[in-house]
Amino acid sequence: MALEHYHFTAGFNLAPDDHDLSVLFSGEGKPVPGHKMGPSVHDYYLIHTVIDGEGVFQSGSNSQGCSKGDTFVIFPGALFSYQADMDRPWTYVWVALQGEAVEQLLHEVGITRDKPIIHLDNLIEIHKVYEHIRLSFQQSAYPRLESLEASGWLRLLVHKFGVANISSLPSQSIELPDVIDRQIDQAIRWISLQFHQQISIDHMASSLGYHRAHLSKVFKQKIGMSPKQYLLKVRMDKAKKLLGGTLTIDQISSSVGFNDALYFSKQFRKWSGMSPSEFRNHLRTGK
Repeated sequence: MALEHYHFTAGFNLAPDDHDLSVLFSGEGKPVPGHKMGPSVHDYYLIHTVIDGEGVFQSGSNSQGCSKGDTFVIFPGALFSYQADMDRPWTYVWVALQGEAVEQLLHEVGITRDKPIIHLDNLIEIHKVYEHIRLSFQQSAYPRLESLEASGWLRLLVHKFGVANISSLPSQSIELPDVIDRQIDQAIRWISLQFHQQISIDHMASSLGYHRAHLSKVFKQKIGMSPKQYLLKVRMDKAKKLLGGTLTIDQISSSVGFNDALYFSKQFRKWSGMSPSEFRNHLRTGK
C-alpha cells in the first residue's frame, strides 16, 4: 500500500455478522496519481466518498468522473474499476459491508445498481462518521461489541446519505397520510405502547397537541370507538394473551395498567363474560 498511496489507514472487523448488516472494514487513503483498481468484482458492498481531488469511477459500461463530495457504491458481482486523476489524485474514505438488508437499505436512500453515485455537501460530518466506523475496530478483547458499534455508525452514515439525496428517495412516491389519519395513528401508537401505564386521555391528547374533544370525535369516526374504549380493548386483548401463561391474576392486572386486581377482574368479566380465572380455565380445558 505504501507504493500506491501517500496515505493509507484501515480498520478490520474480526467478528462480522453474515445475516442482516455488518461492516467488514473501513479506511481512508490518498492514492498516488493514476492509481487504479480493477476491472474486478467484489462479493461485498464497497462505498467510497471523495474527500478531495478527482478520479473516475466505472461500473459496467458507465463511466463517470468523481470529485469532492461524490460517493460511489460498488455492488456485489458488478464489474467495476476506479482510477485517481493524474494531476489531482483523490483522497477518499471507504467502508465495506455485507448482509441481506444492505441493498434494500441503500435503495431506501436512493442508491441503486443503476444509480450508484450521489453527491454530499456535509463532508465534515460525513468524514467524522467514517472515522468513527474505522476507529470502532480497536482489536480489543470484545470484537462482537466493536462490530455492533460499527454497524450503528454505518446506519447513521446511510441516514446522512438519505438526507443528502432526499430529492431521489423512493418514499416521495408514497402518499402521505392526511392530518386526521395522522392524528389517529399517533393516538393508536401511543395507546398500543403505553397501555400498561396509567393513561389519561386528556394528557395523551394535549401531549400530541390536540384538544380531547376533537381527538375523541375523529377517533370514534375512524375506529368506531372512543380512545378510552380502545384503550380498554387493547388492555383486555393483552390480558387474554397473558392468561394463557403462568402469571398470576395480580401480575396480569398490573401488566395491563390496572393497580387494583379486583377492579381489573370486574372489567374483564364485563368485557369477556367470564372472570380471569374462568377464562384461564377455559383456555386450559377448552370448556
